[in-house]
Amino acid sequence: MNGRGAAGVVLVATLLLAGRVLAAAAAADFVLAAECPAGFEKTGGVCRLHSAYQRYDSPPGFGGLRVPLPPLRDGYTPAQIDLGRYLFFDPLLSAEADVSCAHCHHPDYGYADGRARAIGRGGRGVGPDRHGGAQLARASPSLWNVGFLSHLFWDGRADSLEAQAQGPLFAANEMGTTPQRLEASLNASPVYRRLFQQAFAIDPAGRIEVRHVAAALTAFQSTLVSLDSRYDRYAHGDPSALTGQEIEGMNVFRSFVARCSQCHTPPLFTNGELAVIGTPEPPGKALDPGAGETLGEASLRGAFKVPTLRNVALTAPYMHSGAFATLAQVVKFYNGGRAHALPPGERLMIHWHITSPDLRAPELDALVAFLGTLTDESGAPAVPDRVPSGLPVVPVRGPGEHAPGDGSQKE
Repeated sequence: MNGRGAAGVVLVATLLLAGRVLAAAAAADFVLAAECPAGFEKTGGVCRLHSAYQRYDSPPGFGGLRVPLPPLRDGYTPAQIDLGRYLFFDPLLSAEADVSCAHCHHPDYGYADGRARAIGRGGRGVGPDRHGGAQLARASPSLWNVGFLSHLFWDGRADSLEAQAQGPLFAANEMGTTPQRLEASLNASPVYRRLFQQAFAIDPAGRIEVRHVAAALTAFQSTLVSLDSRYDRYAHGDPSALTGQEIEGMNVFRSFVARCSQCHTPPLFTNGELAVIGTPEPPGKALDPGAGETLGEASLRGAFKVPTLRNVALTAPYMHSGAFATLAQVVKFYNGGRAHALPPGERLMIHWHITSPDLRAPELDALVAFLGTLTDESGAPAVPDRVPSGLPVVPVRGPGEHAPGDGSQKE
């Protein structure tokens, strides 16, 4: 059988699977939300972020705590956001209808996946228990506050959430679908046709297209906003929100000795830029060239996007390669001296903020304690009990339950 014939067989099989599960769900009464998610206000029919940080007008580069936010990708309707929520948790978007976006960006793991490196298509299970598929080159980054960013992926190769969404959807080793298969599966669903028509005013005779899917996923991911941690309450004027040790850790974080805040800049705790820091790779793995390869710039060899530290205590392991299991190991790495972890023969252009701060053990402990104050999941969306395809939704823990092995513990 030639390649075209094989592709046709796969597409027919996918549609038959979709038809079976969709028939079971067709009678379900899926109604898209009419109100905005928590933290957003409905203005002129669309959802706009409402945050205390928007009251501040400090100039760029201001080093205080009350720093304004960069622009957010908001302005979506409640229906578009809610449709994106269903799509995010629906395995129908993958080639074999067995993996959703949430398998690698799971609510229980800070919208990362709790693994050193992600597992691609064919994997089974959730989070650190996910197995069976091919291990990917890098970790799954957290999606918290991703709507503020203009560079996506570890190597910064996408400049919009719409472009980012299509990366894993169509990557052969991730969700593995194609634009044709994705559109065919969704258009075969009476439920999804109705929901897309409602959210995007698609003509009943029109078709769901990839651009509609990317827009809905963008709308949903832009509402994953975390700005109400204990740190935020301290920044907004509540001195009792942090302990003495945590305040000491914050002062270390902001000091010109440690220089953490130079790249992990409040209030997002990232500057969104690419940086070469000399993180070690797993044993036996060659140096990942990062943005140097993607962008074709020698000075960016080994460069990766500065990740947000929001909810960082929930997203272990750390770094693009999952090199460190705990936050204690992370701060120890930064305290270890410039370029100390590079393999023999490597000469990278390490970022100038990476120095040898020589912090004492109590200062390192205080720094880890401060990072724990950045945890806030109050804006977490509800995980749907079911999705329009009728396929299984990833299991999640109940309210108040935490994923095992968070990164805040000491070594």
